[in-house]
Amino acid sequence: MIVAGVDGSDSSWRAAAYASGLARRQNATLALVYVQPVLASGAALGAAVVETTEEVAEELMMEIRSSAERLRGIWDVRWEFHTFRGDPYTGLVQAADDLTADAVVVGASEQAG
Repeated sequence: MIVAGVDGSDSSWRAAAYASGLARRQNATLALVYVQPVLASGAALGAAVVETTEEVAEELMMEIRSSAERLRGIWDVRWEFHTFRGDPYTGLVQAADDLTADAVVVGASEQAG
């Protein structure tokens, strides 16, 4: 199992593409993971924050499905989509543990500057 963290950023899509090639070469399943952020200030906003992060997850899933359909027959990879809640690091660690990952691929942070 190869895990790739995706959040919709260009960097995460590049990481997913790399992980896809790795999974194909190793005949492994690709697990694309979106970690839904839990914001401390979001507690006051309640359901609005949860709905927004779930919408992001659904948009990512639709984009992944669309890409998989376009590449079907050219680039066949078994893949799954998972969501976890928390900060990105903790969520990906949990995903790697829960999915018994052989590798975890992430893109460079676009927030670091």
